[in-house]
Amino acid sequence: MFKKNERGSAVLVALIAIVALIVIAAMLIVPKYNKLVTGEETVDAAWAQVENQLQRRFDLVPNLVNTVKGYAEHEEEIFTQIADARTQYGNANTVEETADANNELSSALSRLLVVVENYPNLKADVQFTRLMDELAGTENRLTVARKDYNDTVQQFNNDVRRFPGNLIAGMFSFEQKDYFEIKEGVEEAPAVDFGD
Repeated sequence: MFKKNERGSAVLVALIAIVALIVIAAMLIVPKYNKLVTGEETVDAAWAQVENQLQRRFDLVPNLVNTVKGYAEHEEEIFTQIADARTQYGNANTVEETADANNELSSALSRLLVVVENYPNLKADVQFTRLMDELAGTENRLTVARKDYNDTVQQFNNDVRRFPGNLIAGMFSFEQKDYFEIKEGVEEAPAVDFGD
């Protein structure tokens, strides 16, 4: 009879130990899991802001192009490059593809702004000036949104890679996010200052 009680006590102690381990594991896993979920949502929200600003920029471009076309009809190559970049953006499905489309548009806009220098009447056009001011504001907002996105990606990727987050991220299929990177040579937004 005494042995039966000992066996029951040993089972109870083992059961308590198992429950304690489960509780401790849950106390470690749940907060880290929730942090990863919050981090992923923050990255997604920051990306949505980047896309917002990119969309605003891409929406401004046709108006800018149409205004310039009125003065510089023979600059068709630049207009084609801008149209191609807009198409590339429309077809982008990943951060990398979107960044590439952004880089292409930045490059084409830079070339467009060089062409504009040859048309002093265009620089004096009220519509053109207004569009350039809007584009400059959008470029500034895009720069901020891109930085905010990359900051949130950095924090999330740190959480995914650090111990014990890497174990939890692996268990629940959290993966590192891509940074919004620009190509070498297009580090700055196109210059939009036409003051002489």
